[in-house]
Amino acid sequence: MKVHYLGTAYTSRPHEQCAAYVRQIRASHLANRKEGYVDVAYNFLVCEHRGVFEGRGVHKRTGANGTAALNTQDYAVCALLGSSGLTKPSDDMLHGIRDAIEELREHGGAGKWVGGHKDGHPTSCPGDALYDWVQRGAPRPAVTPPPPASGSGSGGKPVVDLSRLIAAAKADPPKRGTPVSYYGVKTVESALVAEGLLAREVADGHYGTATVLAYAAWQRRCGYKGGDADGKPGPASLEKLAKKRGFTVAP
Repeated sequence: MKVHYLGTAYTSRPHEQCAAYVRQIRASHLANRKEGYVDVAYNFLVCEHRGVFEGRGVHKRTGANGTAALNTQDYAVCALLGSSGLTKPSDDMLHGIRDAIEELREHGGAGKWVGGHKDGHPTSCPGDALYDWVQRGAPRPAVTPPPPASGSGSGGKPVVDLSRLIAAAKADPPKRGTPVSYYGVKTVESALVAEGLLAREVADGHYGTATVLAYAAWQRRCGYKGGDADGKPGPASLEKLAKKRGFTVAP
């Protein structure tokens, strides 16, 4: 399979705007009469937040690799990465590309080889930073825990400050797209992802609507009902989650 980038200016944006941008790419491809595309040119597209968007999907010939032979031979995965603006892939983006690669291997019959668009076709795609990663074997980034605001607990475990977490839960839902208010939210979201209660692509460090719903599901799992399962963290439910998922709680 081949890895691509947009090759035009691209600006970082909140995750909730990425799907609309993917639809915009598809519309522009379908409007390209010279190419005669039947769909967006890529099999999958990946944003900086680890969102993986289905384009043509599996078992479909791509339109992006440059020649009929290459389009028949290789799948195409496009990173929402530009030649200016956002030019360096985030770790989440690299994980997302790997997610797409593994999906194509498991369900699409793709082989082990991963290259860049420039492999076999004269182009600058997928850009220097992404192509360097491809040449190194397209590895998943090392997983490192986020730096806890209150230091580390015993054994180096992340520490989540309950009071700051509650403040984030109250402030974040109406502020989608704004900077993360408290990094400990990401630790809790990762735990909720591991519990199967939160989709990985919305675990973005904001205690937004999806996180409220996921935490409410965790509270119900702990035996709480009604107003006690409102998605706002409490000491008992958070301690249970911390004990199970390897972090500690500061009051």
